[in-house]
Amino acid sequence: MEKQDTPKTLGQAIDAIVEALKSLEDTSQVTAIRAACDHLKIRPPETIAIRQAPPGGTPLPAGASVTPAMPTDIRTLKQEKRPSTANEMAALVAFYLSELAPETERKAQVQQEDMVKYFKQAGYPLPKKPRFLLTNAKNSGYFDFLGEGKYRVNAVGYNLVAHNLPRAKSGETPTPRRKRRKGSSAQSRKKSKK
Repeated sequence: MEKQDTPKTLGQAIDAIVEALKSLEDTSQVTAIRAACDHLKIRPPETIAIRQAPPGGTPLPAGASVTPAMPTDIRTLKQEKRPSTANEMAALVAFYLSELAPETERKAQVQQEDMVKYFKQAGYPLPKKPRFLLTNAKNSGYFDFLGEGKYRVNAVGYNLVAHNLPRAKSGETPTPRRKRRKGSSAQSRKKSKK
């Protein structure tokens, strides 16, 4: 029997870690790695990725991940994903809170107060009427309404943030899009015909 104090080779240490973690679920594996890093007072790798399934979706195959290295704070996530509308930013906030936020902040449902708080933390401009933000984002297809002012990001919103942002070509800095007034394009077409 091997003594506990006997130094292990790097390979033996890796094998022991893998053996200890392989029976846990993905999120528990990441939690265990982060706890071990905290205990040893070392910085956890930023590239820890979880094989996740979008809400209502099928789990991704082993080895696949949402992204190689997701930021762990809302401001960095916003800078990386570059949402160009308040609705996209709302989906990003909900994604952050359900997937990346520290355990003490994590939540599956969001409401107006969450949007205001995290828009400010991210440095993203608040819409003129924040009370309509989640309703508008739901109407854009990013959220499901749960009642009593609570919303949950759905598969469309999840996929937007995880896979489709940023939308701009590399090197471009998108600016928030402004809503076009209804009828403005039709009016300009009529004027141009005259």
